[in-house]
Amino acid sequence: MSFGQGGPEWGPGNGGGPTPDWAALADESARRHSRRRRRVLVGAGALATVAVAGIVAVAVAGGGDDSGDDASSSLPSPEKPSEGPGQPEPSFKEDRPPAPPQDFLNDPRKDTAPLTEKTLFPDEIAAVDGRRYARVSTDASPECAPGAIGGLRPVLAANDCQRFLRATYVRQGLAFTLGVGVFDSKADAAAVKSGYQPNVASLPGGNVKDFCRSVTCRTTVNSLGRYAFFTIAGHTDGKPAGDADEPAKQAALDGSAYGYERILQRGKDQSAADAAR
Repeated sequence: MSFGQGGPEWGPGNGGGPTPDWAALADESARRHSRRRRRVLVGAGALATVAVAGIVAVAVAGGGDDSGDDASSSLPSPEKPSEGPGQPEPSFKEDRPPAPPQDFLNDPRKDTAPLTEKTLFPDEIAAVDGRRYARVSTDASPECAPGAIGGLRPVLAANDCQRFLRATYVRQGLAFTLGVGVFDSKADAAAVKSGYQPNVASLPGGNVKDFCRSVTCRTTVNSLGRYAFFTIAGHTDGKPAGDADEPAKQAALDGSAYGYERILQRGKDQSAADAAR
């Protein structure tokens, strides 16, 4: 067998088998290439989408700041409390109960409110249990002797009486004079009460002439704090008021009750003023 130049030849009539369909092979190769190209393009598109999403995520997380700093560094710092002048502390007034009125009535260092016939006997009408007495006269003296007669004068002097105040009130033909002696201490006033001898001198005024000067009258004595007080009561027409004279007796007791009320009120007023300071 001889071979021509260029190697063996394949052609019609040769004994090497059927001839390949070159056109079909070329079409199949083109189709495979086209499918591979489409897969590459789809994959590249997906990668591009992922890349874009990543860029957007970074941009959102970074707040659009190209500096690359942590996003938290761009948040505002919390405000610090002002260091200006301190706020004033709330203040509360201390509440304290009023002192007992007797604390003032017992002690001349505390019992300093004005004491005159106007402050001690301010009422034109003295009302006691519905009985109303009209004031007709008042008197105040730095000496105690003029306000007393009989055995009361030496008792007042023995206990160093400082002042003496009187007022007379009338009702339905009856009159009483209330006399108040002022002393240095509660003990002095109590000693006057226990050593009492009649009488306080009646004080005339208005249409009331001298009464209870030469006839029997009803009397009382009491003390409160450094004050001792006395009453004498009887008829304005000069009629005697004996032991059985209940109206005169009641007038004397009413005068004593009014005196107690006025002295106690003096203590209450000073106690209230002290608590209000």
